[in-house]
Amino acid sequence: MANEYAASDAFKNRCTNAARRLQSCISYSIERISSDESRADRKENTLDVWLREGPQKPDVVVSLSGLYSVRPWEPALVPVFIDGISLIHLPESPAPWPAEAVARLERSDDLPELVWLRITGPLEVDAVASIVTVYQAQSDDAASVLPWQSEGVEQAQTAAENLGGTGQPGLYGLRCHS
Repeated sequence: MANEYAASDAFKNRCTNAARRLQSCISYSIERISSDESRADRKENTLDVWLREGPQKPDVVVSLSGLYSVRPWEPALVPVFIDGISLIHLPESPAPWPAEAVARLERSDDLPELVWLRITGPLEVDAVASIVTVYQAQSDDAASVLPWQSEGVEQAQTAAENLGGTGQPGLYGLRCHS
């Protein structure tokens, strides 16, 4: 039972860290959105939202999979600015959900822990999923002065890994899934 609670706390902590990272994106714009809900297995369906402020700040990609709900949005010309952004942890039953989430999705005992992404502005994004990954690329300004530019890809991968990253230069991610 202790392992079950530890896993739950780890999921909640990863979601909290991802939410904190997204709070700094309030000055960003939505650059692009892609959605694939064509697969029969909902765990394979995805929603990706690219956020950008400009060359002085790093681009951010929010990738959701294991979609349980995506509210349709009106297609709009992008980029569009963001008025608000939140990522809310929705625990398994019997733990309570935040009041605003109760009417959002029909709750049952077989639902895993979930995350709820909401982006408000001229374009609204509202999705509930079991996995969220937040990727951050280095800003163009920071990338232009990296010491490994002339030293090869291997050192770039090592530096990215040392930053807690994916092994891809200039990209790291926070992933939470239940």
